[in-house]
Amino acid sequence: MRMASFSPESRIASWLKHTNGFWFTVYASLAAFCLYTCVYAFRKTFAAATFEGISYWGIGYKELLVIFQVIGYALSKFIGIKVISELNARSRSAGILLMVGVAGISWIFFALVPAPYNIIFLFTNGLPLGMVWGMVFGYLEGRRMTEVLGAALSVSFIFSAGLCRSAGGYIMRDWSISELWMPFVVACLFLIPLLIFLWLLDKIPPPSMLDVQLRTKRQPMNNTERRNFVITFLPGIILFVSAYILLTTFREVRDNFSAEIWTTLGYGNRPEKFTQTEIPISFAVLIIMGSIMLIKNNQIALMVNHVIIFFGMILIGASTLMFEQQLIGATGWMILIGLGLYMGYVPFNSIFFDRLIAAFQYVGTVGFIMYVADSFGYLGSVSVVLFKELGHYTISWLEFFIASGYIISVAGSLLILGSMGYFHWKHRAWKKGRQQALNS
Repeated sequence: MRMASFSPESRIASWLKHTNGFWFTVYASLAAFCLYTCVYAFRKTFAAATFEGISYWGIGYKELLVIFQVIGYALSKFIGIKVISELNARSRSAGILLMVGVAGISWIFFALVPAPYNIIFLFTNGLPLGMVWGMVFGYLEGRRMTEVLGAALSVSFIFSAGLCRSAGGYIMRDWSISELWMPFVVACLFLIPLLIFLWLLDKIPPPSMLDVQLRTKRQPMNNTERRNFVITFLPGIILFVSAYILLTTFREVRDNFSAEIWTTLGYGNRPEKFTQTEIPISFAVLIIMGSIMLIKNNQIALMVNHVIIFFGMILIGASTLMFEQQLIGATGWMILIGLGLYMGYVPFNSIFFDRLIAAFQYVGTVGFIMYVADSFGYLGSVSVVLFKELGHYTISWLEFFIASGYIISVAGSLLILGSMGYFHWKHRAWKKGRQQALNS
């Protein structure tokens, strides 16, 4: 026992337990950010390829790859409703390793098996990776600095989406790696860093007593507890999940078909564009979401999250109109539309649900409600890609992206305003009932 106390693992865990909030936040944020950036390399690098001119059964080959991966990802989210909400802390690191391992092996078979039969391995790639987010966020939720930690984790998929596509583009262009082998090569480059950052993240201690006091205790939820949660907040869940479906669908189009969009805009064979647009978005979103940590009142913070999502929806439509009126260029438009998208998308992946649970002092886990939203969000993504491919053959991805921006801006704004009104009313009723119970 005495020797174990001097091991690097124990020293790190002990330091994290006793250090001040600033250094804990820096450590946990960097570990989570870097880990999920590496995980993203196992999922999204294939989007840098266009597979131009290849189609099967009347659907483009790349569209088939996207559809099969998103189906796997969506199914994973439905499975995760149960698995993530019941997962204990000791199983997180092993679960992440298992999920990433299956995803990486899938890229080997994707390269070896001839098309179109290799599309099945996009399904086996997406299926395990869909549960990694909940496992990683489990290390961060329920803490008084969860806004910053969650924002750092969420910003990782903004930054990593650009970084991984750039890496894939450079590898194909400069290393002469084929489109089929490129995803596996990129995954290999990120494997060792992934293992290092997972080891570091796993040293984070559980929430302190002060965290529990401020943000409510987090624990696994069984079937009855999950059902009661849904029944309690059903109208609000329907409203914000519908808004999230729109955002997820729009994000998937932007992520998976950005290579085609940039080519249509006249920036083909420019891998650096993927990263150049995402870096300013990452910093802006991190500052916006991290600043909510300053709001101690959970109900006010929940309302502020709604406001941020609303303005994100508005920015999507406004920036698209400015681009069509030639008031801003293509790069500025992609940055602004990305900022609006992630102002709406990021809260749902970290802070929105954490504050919702804390505002109503509901004992449970963010993973459950997050996976409910995600499961329907990715199901919507599959539907949109099929709709575009089967019903609108002559529309380019750029035209489709522009039209979608307007729809999401209007419909999403109305839905999130409805959610805001519902939870404001719900919290007033909850607070009144709680006060009556204390007086009786």
